[in-house]
Amino acid sequence: MCLSIPSRIDAIEGDMAQCSVGGAEYTASLQMLDLNELQVGDYVLLHTGFAIQKISKEEAEETLKLFDEFSEFNEMLDQEEKETGERIA
Repeated sequence: MCLSIPSRIDAIEGDMAQCSVGGAEYTASLQMLDLNELQVGDYVLLHTGFAIQKISKEEAEETLKLFDEFSEFNEMLDQEEKETGERIA
């Protein structure tokens, strides 16, 4: 399974971008996208160092919200596992 991360473009230099998500910064190649359609403040999906798709701010925020919900759910399962001593699948 592959996972891409929604990230905001903070700076563009040539075909590379500085992107950020959740306080983390990444350098990403923009070579897979049309550079004429990208600008600082846009959101892209990052996968293995490449921006693979431009997305809307709303799509990015909704996806990041889901990631947070998954994280909270995983923490709840971990806590239950510690309390019961049983692995929860």
